[in-house]
Amino acid sequence: MIKKYLSLIAATGWLIISTILLTLPGTSFPEENWLDKIWFDKWVHVGMFSVMTVLWCWYWYLLKKNVTSEKLKKIFITIGITWLCYGIAMEFVQRYCIPDRSFDMGDIIADGIGCLLGVLFSTRRYKKN
Repeated sequence: MIKKYLSLIAATGWLIISTILLTLPGTSFPEENWLDKIWFDKWVHVGMFSVMTVLWCWYWYLLKKNVTSEKLKKIFITIGITWLCYGIAMEFVQRYCIPDRSFDMGDIIADGIGCLLGVLFSTRRYKKN
């Protein structure tokens, strides 16, 4: 029972941190050219969204422990799609509401890769035997 609450707190906390990071003005970030060369921003998006997906899959796994592997896999895919939609929505928020931020299709691709990795990890980790 306590794990369920801890997983919800972790997932919600990560959502809050991610939302704060995604809504910071562009002037809050360093203008280092070498970071662009290694696609640092894209790696951050992959990491942020894979962790987001894994944490929410963990919560739903604990919440729905008595479901079949197929049902759990569908739940995890739905979670991944939900967070990808969140990532897409945040790109529009950045474009229209956040100073010095813009819409970046590369960020959406990185978000999608992160969500996919989170779903794949969670599916393998919580697979019912």
